[in-house]
Amino acid sequence: MDGPSPQPGLGELSPTEFASAVTAITSAFGDPTRREIYLFAHASELGITAGDAAKQFDLHANVARHHLDKLAAGGYLEIDLAKPSGGVGRPSKRYRATSPDVRLEVSIRHDDILVSLLGKALAMLSPEAAEQMAEEVGIEYGKSMASAIDPSETHRSYQGALHAVADALSAHGFAARAESDGDQYQIVAQNCPFGDAVVEHPVICAVDRGIVQGMLGFLHGPADTDTWSSKPQGDDICVTHVTL
Repeated sequence: MDGPSPQPGLGELSPTEFASAVTAITSAFGDPTRREIYLFAHASELGITAGDAAKQFDLHANVARHHLDKLAAGGYLEIDLAKPSGGVGRPSKRYRATSPDVRLEVSIRHDDILVSLLGKALAMLSPEAAEQMAEEVGIEYGKSMASAIDPSETHRSYQGALHAVADALSAHGFAARAESDGDQYQIVAQNCPFGDAVVEHPVICAVDRGIVQGMLGFLHGPADTDTWSSKPQGDDICVTHVTL
């Protein structure tokens, strides 16, 4: 008796490519909340907004947007820009399923190889030099991220800039949010897109706080950042404290 037919395309992959495909599927659908959000969007002919998903699953809007953008990046959802009623205000993003069928087509990505290479390269330096270089890379990348923000969305207030930073980080896979406690401000990230490499090389966390520092410096003004907690060091979440 013949065995089950392989999924289209997977039979042509090398073992390395197949492992990467499985990783891509796990990245897109491994989170149970993300699976529910995908099915929620799939069931809506008109698509859903991040606000719809946040309300449906009792999530922070940034977290809901992160899940939707992750699914869109994998090709499972497409984004439409809907003009507000009356034509006033910024258009809202609506996420719709790209196919009427629930599908598991994936693209092959090797970003994890580059992150692992970065970690091993940093390990060849002294701890102080490695941390300084990682932070400098983050600062430059943060400036680049901030410069790509639509000028009409640039926030002049400090809190507005913090929320813009959190939104940009969420779009890059950090599931971040901005918080304040009196005069203390911080960026909280519930996910780390660097994967297992950052567990082996925690110095990569310096890239995170460098990104925050670089973005804030571009959007508002100079700020100091400090890593107060991180998942690679055993904490539940990653927290970057910000000081003007």
